[in-house]
Amino acid sequence: MENTYTVRVYLYYSYYRRAKLFRYNKELKEWKERGTGDVRFLQHKETKKVRLLMRRDKTHKVCANHLIDSSMKLSPNVGSDRSWVWNVTADISDGKPEAETLAIRFANSDNANLFKEKFEEMQKINEDISNKKEKDAKN
Repeated sequence: MENTYTVRVYLYYSYYRRAKLFRYNKELKEWKERGTGDVRFLQHKETKKVRLLMRRDKTHKVCANHLIDSSMKLSPNVGSDRSWVWNVTADISDGKPEAETLAIRFANSDNANLFKEKFEEMQKINEDISNKKEKDAKN
């Protein structure tokens, strides 16, 4: 009988913060809570692409899982200096890729601003990887 092993292919970045995640329900035109937990950035060991992963406290169910794309723009949430809103083309937290509008809220504005800095840093990493692949493909 053959043994099957799960290989961990992602490396954690040192950044993680506790936050509350929401998704916008277009049909009901309201925000729905997705969960509270630690938001993390993970980098694939081989491709080096970075994704955002967030799991709910206690149940550890995934509530956000998507690649960070250079087209994503963090916008301040109306009326709050500690939350951000962005659009995702393919969040796979529910098993299948879906376009979502997500919002994340932190305990204070310092954590929110640190998240924005790290998010933009991860966008730059993914953009550099994509540009390098395109350049290599042309040569």
